[in-house]
Formats: sequence, structure tokens, C-alpha cells
Amino acid sequence: MELHSYRAEAEAFIAELSREYYEHYAGLEDDFAIEPIYERHAGLFSREAVDELRELAERDGGSADDRRRLRTLLEFGVDGHLGLATKSIDAELARTEAGLTLDVDGESLGYRESAVVQANEPDRDRRARIEEARLQAVAESLNPLTRESLEQAHALARDLGWASYRTMFEELKGIDLEGLARQTAGFIEATEEAYGPILEPELQRTVGVGLDDLRRSDLPWFFRDREADGLFPADRLVESFQQTMAGLGIDVAAQANVTLDVEKRPKKSPRAFCAPVRVPEEVYLVVPPMGGRDDYVALFHEGGHTEHFAGVDPALPFEFRHLGDNSVTEGFAFLFDHLVEDPEWLRRRLGVDDDAGLAAHAVAHRLVFLRRYAAKLAYELELHEAVRPLEDMAPVYAARLSHAVRCPWPETTYLTDVDPGFYAANYLRAWSLETHLRATLRNRFGPAWFDEPRAGDFLRGLWRDGQRLDADELVAEVAGAELDFSAMLEDLGLNAG
Repeated sequence: MELHSYRAEAEAFIAELSREYYEHYAGLEDDFAIEPIYERHAGLFSREAVDELRELAERDGGSADDRRRLRTLLEFGVDGHLGLATKSIDAELARTEAGLTLDVDGESLGYRESAVVQANEPDRDRRARIEEARLQAVAESLNPLTRESLEQAHALARDLGWASYRTMFEELKGIDLEGLARQTAGFIEATEEAYGPILEPELQRTVGVGLDDLRRSDLPWFFRDREADGLFPADRLVESFQQTMAGLGIDVAAQANVTLDVEKRPKKSPRAFCAPVRVPEEVYLVVPPMGGRDDYVALFHEGGHTEHFAGVDPALPFEFRHLGDNSVTEGFAFLFDHLVEDPEWLRRRLGVDDDAGLAAHAVAHRLVFLRRYAAKLAYELELHEAVRPLEDMAPVYAARLSHAVRCPWPETTYLTDVDPGFYAANYLRAWSLETHLRATLRNRFGPAWFDEPRAGDFLRGLWRDGQRLDADELVAEVAGAELDFSAMLEDLGLNAG
């Protein structure tokens, strides 16, 4: 294999695929034409190419960076091998989701749009009817395609010589998934007693019910926290982000390599995203406006991704600019979205001296998310071990999520609530990484680190390295610490005892 040519074509493939992803999920085009892209670059993902990459990655020799480049390149090849095999299903799934409409009380809602409507709906019963319609659409239209795609991915993992999809990605990512699951299970156990007292007051304030009466359909409204909207004016959204970056010495308006997309479109994905088409030359920041605090969190989270990718050294090898441990870029994303609950940032950027309970809500919100993702990881470890039929996993999913969040969780989303390649593990590791990054910035530059150009210099120094280091190595370099999920207990104001 001629690695230089392989890497050049791999970068071209990512640019084409990412641009198609951006245009479809930004609601700019209905079609999701990924099949032709895979066909043009099919040689990247052939069985022969994957086998050769695996052989190269398993050889001893070369520098540490050479070895990590080959391992991440192998992960890219395997991801593409799976994507090539399932491209038609995945494209049909995206087109189906984009075209789905729901009938709720005689009103027609787009499936993607319905998530935004539900989060802004004050009527509990109507939220539940939207949920029922969404679940019906998932069961009838999305689950069959999702199941077919997942079954193919599981079979391909075994065909490539791994014992299971789980084993394959644990090796490719270089993450001890079982060890991480033990840490996150410990987090659920350690927060059992505190969960109710932390969550209950915020549920009563926002939803009007206690934990015992909570429905899953209430959670979008709870997370949305519309009462806080007055603290987050729409006309300050982009300005506050630009001012924050200016405090770090970054002029967003002058970044020719960044496009900010905050327009409303009916078929725009309800999930904000960053599309790094060509790193660092062409990066898109896409936010679907929902109003209030959520807009700020979404913009700052995806803005963290954007500034990270836009700040990468263009001279770095392809693998370190585009590939690697995504826990790192997620860590930078969480670092910036955490500002939206920071009292010093609120005072300086939005003139908020009284947060009206925002801090308490933020802790409750994060606790729900952390426990939910801990449960997702445990579930996905079972799901991707593939020792029993997929349909048998639906009650396992519902039981784990119901226990973690403490509200009845539907079985229906047992397949659609799964991101490929154990991305839940990346999120969990990123939350831990972010606590260390934030503590380091506060210790070095003060509580208003976001107003310190020296802090911007420090971050840009980290961003230039792309994802050459994984999250464990970055924590060791920045904070001289180990990546341990128990750090989240202290960050939430709890303790392991």
C-alpha cells in the first residue's frame, strides 16, 4: 500500500462526505447522496485495504506518532468499510427521517422539527402526544432500516476477524470500554442518594411535577428551561459568542475558514453540529434555533468544536487533523458550553447578576445527562457484543435508562438512540477531560479566563495539535492527572463518600 496516496484520497473522501452531511442536515438539500461518494472512493474501504492497514498497524517499529497514525487510519478504514456496505441503507434512513411527517392533534409536523416543537410545548399532554407520534414513526419507519444497518455492521466486524463489534472498536479506539463502564457505573451508584434531592426541585419548578410523575416526554421541556430565556436574549446570541472569542484574542468575523449557519429551515436537523469539511480550511458551524438558553449552549458547544478544528496546524498529518480520539474535540466543546452557566461569564457577557436558579438547574441537567450516558454505555456494551438477537435488547435498554433517569423509558428507541462506534464513550471521557481543562484555565488565568488573551494563546497551542494526543495523554500533559470519571462527582459539588 502506498500510504501517501491513501491518505490524500482519504482526506478528499472526508471533505466530500462532510460537505454532503452539512448540506443535507442543514436543510439545504433534501437528497443525501452519499452513495456516489462511497463509490468514487470504494478502494479506500475494500477488504484488501483494511487487511493491509491492520497488518501495518500491528507491526512493531516506527515512532509513537507513526504507530498512532496507523491505528487511527485503520479505524478510518474500518469505519469506511462498514459505511460502504451500509451506504444505501444509511442514505435511505436519512432521506426517510427528513421526509417523515407526524399528525399531532390534526397538525402536520416534520419529524425533525417535532423535537423542537416538543421542547417548546408548555402543555404536558400535548408533549406526550408528540412523543407518541415520534415513537410510532420510529417503530414503523426508522427501526427497520436502523436494525438492518446494525446487523450488517455486526456481521462485518466478525467477517473482518474480530470477535464482535464491541471488541473491534475497543481495539481501534484504544479505550478500555469495560474500565470506563465500571467508572460510570460507580458514578450512578455514588449519585443515587443525591439524584432525587437535586432533580426534584428543578422538576417542580419547570415541569410542575415530581420525580415520581416524570414522563420521558417532559425531559425536553425540562432541559429547555424556558423560564431562563429572559437571561439569554436572541439578539445577543451570536454577539456574545463573538465577544467571548474576542476576549481570548480570536476575531470570529475575520475567520475566513469558518461559516456560521444559524438560519431557521423546516428540514434543518434539530441537533446542532459542526461540519469540519477541510481542516482547518473549511469549517461549518450549524445551530438550529430553539430559543433562549438552548441556543446559547448549542452555539457555544459547536463553537468549541469549530474553533478547535479551525485552529489546527495545517502542516499536521491528515490523521491528526481529521481523525483521532474525538473525546478531545468534545472536551473543548463542553469547555465552551459550560460558560453558559458560569456566573462570571453571565455577568460580563449578558449583564446577569442574579441567575434566577440557573446554576441549580444546570447541575440537575448535567446529572441527568451523565447518568443517562453512563446507562447508554453499559447498554451498548451488551448490544454490540451481539450474543443475543437485537430485539431482545429492547427491554434491556428500557430498564437501564429507566433506572438511571428514574422515569419510564420507551423500548422503541433501543436502536435509534445508539451512535456508531461507541461515541457515548467519547462523550463520557470528554466530560471528564473538560473538568481538567476548565480547572487548569481557572488556576492559571483566573475565573474570567475567557477574557484573557493569554488563555486564548494557551488554548490555541492545544488546538494546533489537532487530535494527535488522546484524552488521557492530554489530561496528563495539561493537568498532570489521570482521566477518571469520578472527577465529575467533585465538579457537581458531590463527593465519592
